Amino acid sequence: MRVRSLMLAAAGAALIVPAALPGTAPPEAAHERTAHAPGARHVPSAGHARGGRPGPSAGNVGAAELLAAVRDCAPVSSAPYRTDDGEPADIDVCGTRDAVFWHADMDIDCDGRPGRHCNEHTDPLFGDATAYQQSDGRQLSAERLPYVVVPAPSHRWNYHEHDVRRGTVAAVVHGDRVRYAVVGDVGPDDIIGEASYALARDLGIRPDPRGGGVPSGVTYILFKGSGAAPIESRRAAVTQGERLAREFVARS
Repeated sequence: MRVRSLMLAAAGAALIVPAALPGTAPPEAAHERTAHAPGARHVPSAGHARGGRPGPSAGNVGAAELLAAVRDCAPVSSAPYRTDDGEPADIDVCGTRDAVFWHADMDIDCDGRPGRHCNEHTDPLFGDATAYQQSDGRQLSAERLPYVVVPAPSHRWNYHEHDVRRGTVAAVVHGDRVRYAVVGDVGPDDIIGEASYALARDLGIRPDPRGGGVPSGVTYILFKGSGAAPIESRRAAVTQGERLAREFVARS
């Protein structure tokens, strides 16, 4: 969790640079209002990815298909979010029958179980706990597990009320890449757009917690009622994510 989210870690759980070299990464561990609805608002698509190592299989649903399915936004958040402290509040959480989504930046979450790239020496804001834990009780590893961070419940939006929970499966799009992840951590209640070191790396985004990430161009799609089991299984997230993504674009 970044910046102020360190202050909110306990509350979130209760409610519940030099660039890193891709080749040195550790082994992998296991606003939608429909286009015809009144008031639909068009949201620009994500930007183009740059460099980086491909992650697990992106499946057979392309980035363009997913972006077309979330082109228009029916806000489910009562007020917009900021991408960072001091930035304008202009990011809505959007909803459909099957998913919630947002278009934002990506800040790098390096919290959880320490490793070579995520620890108190590499990340001045490092926290050794995540809001959710593995099936064996250990903290999640941001280096190994692709996960997204959801904002803590607030008057803006409460993810619990939209069937989003620990391990909810997400499709994350950057440029022409689609990668699957899980909900693994909780951040500030007024900031959105954060994901683990592993997810950034798999999307070709610079994963360094000191100065990595991207300022825009990332789309996060969380499939309601889904859940990878166990949460730390990348294979479970990809298998379920590919199926849900196919169903999602077919219904759009």
